[in-house]
Amino acid sequence: MAVQINPSILSADFARLADEAKAVEGADWLHVDVMDNHFVPNLTLGVPVVESLARATDTPLDCHLMIEAPDRWAPQYVEAGAGSVTFHVEAAAAPVRLAREIRAKGARASMALKPATPIEPYEDLLPELDMLLIMTVEPGFGGQAFIDIMLPKIRRTRELISKHGLELWLQVDGGVSASTIERCADAGADVFVAGSAVYGANDPAEAVRALRTQAEATTAKASWACDH
Repeated sequence: MAVQINPSILSADFARLADEAKAVEGADWLHVDVMDNHFVPNLTLGVPVVESLARATDTPLDCHLMIEAPDRWAPQYVEAGAGSVTFHVEAAAAPVRLAREIRAKGARASMALKPATPIEPYEDLLPELDMLLIMTVEPGFGGQAFIDIMLPKIRRTRELISKHGLELWLQVDGGVSASTIERCADAGADVFVAGSAVYGANDPAEAVRALRTQAEATTAKASWACDH
């Protein structure tokens, strides 16, 4: 599976979002963190900003909804122009119905798991999804340190994806950098959200290229990729 790098605008300059989006045009997706100050203790942006970003960049938008009541709000992000919408299973009332609604509206449906949420109870939901997001930090803030004990969870998730023969992307978000991306790739991730590691660099576009090169080299040797 192809490695994808998704810079997170949570680490960008919010006063210059259109320029910051252009600075990473070589990226696969632009990761947009939506926080409501209820599901997570932080408030970021909402539908109007996503609409504006969608008009300002050709890079597709990967919206990660860290919000309560995603069943109610997620479809609006598809309408706003998001190409992929991620909801948290901990917040969704009816995750299968929500995933189907997101897909029906024309976007990729993705489900996120906080660090303490196990993957195993949701094995039967995987065919309903286009991507699964394993959080490698507690959601709510950028710039956090990578939680190493998430690596076995990434590995177990990749095994479940392989077991069912699914073309399901496996995304990791939180503390992804030059020092952690290879471990994530080796464990089975193929979509990498990077905030500080990209926007904290002198050249964000070069940072994206470097992270991609690292992840691709590791994936080429990873046992899960060879078996796929």
